[in-house]
Amino acid sequence: MEPLITLVGVTLALGVAGALGVRRLRPWPVALRGGLAAMFTLTGVVHFVGMRQELIAMVPPALPAPDLLVTVTGVLELLGAAALLWSRTAPWAAAGLTALLLAMFPANVHLALTGTDLPAHQEIVPRTVMQAVFLAATVAVVVTHARRRDRTERRAPVAAQGSDVVGEGARPVQ
Repeated sequence: MEPLITLVGVTLALGVAGALGVRRLRPWPVALRGGLAAMFTLTGVVHFVGMRQELIAMVPPALPAPDLLVTVTGVLELLGAAALLWSRTAPWAAAGLTALLLAMFPANVHLALTGTDLPAHQEIVPRTVMQAVFLAATVAVVVTHARRRDRTERRAPVAAQGSDVVGEGARPVQ
């Protein structure tokens, strides 16, 4: 639950700061990227401190080297968190973190089915909903960037054509 609270809390705080006049935080995707970066920093750090043994135990037994997998996913989460903060790398980071969330979901299912005192249906539903929220946030960053890039590319050729257009009284550009 802490990752969800971090994502929502930091995103809202940054959004409010943007609304109060911090220009760099005004666009909602920037606030969302900040919330995701905070969340993935939190989850990445616990791969090394605090919950490492629990995360290793979550790895399905069919996968090799659970301790190495936890280390690798922790490093990827921390790198992704840092890359979310730079606008040039943010869409790539969000796409990579989307793939990482999908790849790690079986560990959540494995934990829900085997590792708790709760019946599986009581544990799997909240984990799945939280995972869906995290996925929606990372996908929103990717989609927002793609839409912005498409708009920019559509405008650029129109602006460039203005100097090459031959009309009445105009001379061709050589």
